[in-house]
Amino acid sequence: MKKISFEELPEAVGRMLDKLDHLEKIIRSANQPIKNQEEKLLSIDEAAEFLNLKVPTIYSKVSRGELPVMKRSKRLYFSRNELMGYLKKGARKSYSDIEKEAETYLNKKGRC
Repeated sequence: MKKISFEELPEAVGRMLDKLDHLEKIIRSANQPIKNQEEKLLSIDEAAEFLNLKVPTIYSKVSRGELPVMKRSKRLYFSRNELMGYLKKGARKSYSDIEKEAETYLNKKGRC
């Protein structure tokens, strides 16, 4: 690391503040949702790959109404976001999450 003299300090702090401002702009832009971008629809093969299932399994889940699907003529289309929601619905809570919820519930009941 280069040593900075007292005379160089104001300029060095200015450069550092500029870099910090640049980093803040990058972080803000990365955290903002992308607007006006069309959602990519997946074919049945792409949906099967995304869900890590076989194509016949996808057809079975569609016929049972388990998977969100769009049908146009004889083709099936899947929304990546809706498939992600389908996966998240199957998420199970960990034991520690259940314990925390129970503890919170019991603490609320004790106050009433």
